[in-house]
Amino acid sequence: MELRDRSLKALSLLLSYPSRDLQAAMPEIGGALAAETRLTAAQRRDLRPLVDMIGGTDIYDLEEGYVGLFDRSRSLSLNLFEHVHGESRDRGGAMVSLLESYREAGFEPATAELPDHLPVLLEFLATRPDAEAKEVLADAAHIFEALAARLARRESPYGAVFSALLQLAGAETDSAVVAELLAQPEDDPQDLEALDRVWEESEVVFGPDPNAGCPASRDMLAKMDLPVTPAPEWAAE
Repeated sequence: MELRDRSLKALSLLLSYPSRDLQAAMPEIGGALAAETRLTAAQRRDLRPLVDMIGGTDIYDLEEGYVGLFDRSRSLSLNLFEHVHGESRDRGGAMVSLLESYREAGFEPATAELPDHLPVLLEFLATRPDAEAKEVLADAAHIFEALAARLARRESPYGAVFSALLQLAGAETDSAVVAELLAQPEDDPQDLEALDRVWEESEVVFGPDPNAGCPASRDMLAKMDLPVTPAPEWAAE
């Protein structure tokens, strides 16, 4: 698929599970973001600590830190529908619709992650027209703001990615919605037994559901059905 937006692809990679290949790509990723004029100079500087951390930290420490943030805390989940739908059956229907939208556009995620995993969505949006990508980002802006605030509390450099996404979205967030998200209790990543119980109770239903999909999700997904033409992968550029 044709890569239209290098910055969205770069941000997708920054939020991906760490690997040695990702570490090796940090100079290119950092360069793409440093040249992004849609971001303020301050925002570009704020991304540099994360680029440096991923590029220069022991891979096992990186993996452990990533899992501790995003996999052991539902309040920091990178699966966006977790924040929108929680445990309702709407989540399964929205997931199916999103996956169908990917396929209709000729996009096949090269990962076992769920369709609403943010790095997957950003990779998809990096292939879409600018106006469409910006509108989808705007739909999720309140989630980005809440995640940025939670990561700031933990003094994590990953928070800069969500602040950058807010700037690229260029949308005003609903302060009441953000406050509601931030009022939800945060998981303790060290309480593994409690986290196991929470995840065991979770169920994502991918089958048909007559009530599946909320209006906001349907509006967002309706903009994801334009065909695109194949093109070289990011690494081949």
